[in-house]
Amino acid sequence: MRRAKPHPIRNKLDLTDPTQVRLVRKRLKLSDAELTEIVGRIGNSLAAISKEAALQRATALPAQADVPPAAVIASATEQTSTEVVATVPAS
Repeated sequence: MRRAKPHPIRNKLDLTDPTQVRLVRKRLKLSDAELTEIVGRIGNSLAAISKEAALQRATALPAQADVPPAAVIASATEQTSTEVVATVPAS
């Protein structure tokens, strides 16, 4: 008699299956260490893992943009205000 191959549970992550781990990491854009940390803390439910990954992305601070110093901004606004006054025709 042939024994049927057991089917994996679809909503659980099997950390022993490298293909499954690689696909989940790629889909959620996580590193190997981040994924194992989340699984250790939350569990192996795919819904919980994706929810936690989204929460981590939402709470991460974005990188600061290159903003010029306040003195540069102030001098630029002074220049534009004098240029606008100079271009107004006199009646």
